[in-house]
Amino acid sequence: MKIKKSIKAPSFKLPSTGGVDFNLKNIKGKLLIYFYPKDDTPGCTIEAKDFSKLYKKFKKIKCELVGVSKDSIQSHEKFKKKYKVPFKLLSDPDVKMQKKYDVWGIKSFMGKKFLGTIRSTVFIDKGKIKRIWTNVRVKNHANEVFEYIKLYK
Repeated sequence: MKIKKSIKAPSFKLPSTGGVDFNLKNIKGKLLIYFYPKDDTPGCTIEAKDFSKLYKKFKKIKCELVGVSKDSIQSHEKFKKKYKVPFKLLSDPDVKMQKKYDVWGIKSFMGKKFLGTIRSTVFIDKGKIKRIWTNVRVKNHANEVFEYIKLYK
């Protein structure tokens, strides 16, 4: 990942579940963005469920949480409803935002290379990137991120 921590987070405005666009400039405090490849696939579903279980705890420590993929808002709404995801999912169909955050790139699966979302998580505080997790492994990731932010000063 080329993006460095402690730099100003790249601005973005994306369509969001619930019908209101999500704009980074409206977030004054802590924000956690997790980038995932596709709604309703095994790893992405586990990740969404794990972050959902911790959502109230994130809110208690005043950290907003959003998920981003290139899926449509319609797909996100179905995914949210099916798994009772309590936070917003943002749609980045042309991957402009993912490219700004350097999470769109070459992936490899079963010997084939292709372009896709590199599962990553970015923690922003007061508009600056404070921590980046790249090539995330889903198991225990949400807990690890929560523990980090809980202790963050």
